[in-house]
Amino acid sequence: MLKNNSRHSRPIMDKIVHAFSPLPALARRSFTFDRGTEFSGFRALEEGIGARSWFWDPSAPWQKGAVENANKRIRRFMPGDTDLANVTQQQLTELAHHLNSQPRKCLGYRTPAEAFAAYLRESG
Repeated sequence: MLKNNSRHSRPIMDKIVHAFSPLPALARRSFTFDRGTEFSGFRALEEGIGARSWFWDPSAPWQKGAVENANKRIRRFMPGDTDLANVTQQQLTELAHHLNSQPRKCLGYRTPAEAFAAYLRESG
């Protein structure tokens, strides 16, 4: 979860490149975005970390199921009326760690962090 104080593309693309650069290439092959203007600089991901970018179609929620699921989980802790100007990057990072530490039935009751680590071990 990255805090974005701007609707400009370059700041968020730089943050994504910085956040994902330490990961192995197989863990940062592609990103899927909505059609917000903050993602118009998606080519920076190709140049910065070699990642392809995809955009889902408007009014096609089935193309972004994982995002919708994540948003539902986030809303348990940050309701829709939360003023994000008052939320720090540290708070977002802590929430991401909390969510990635919760076991999921769909992962055989492993946490997302455990499943991701296993994927990296098996693929590396």
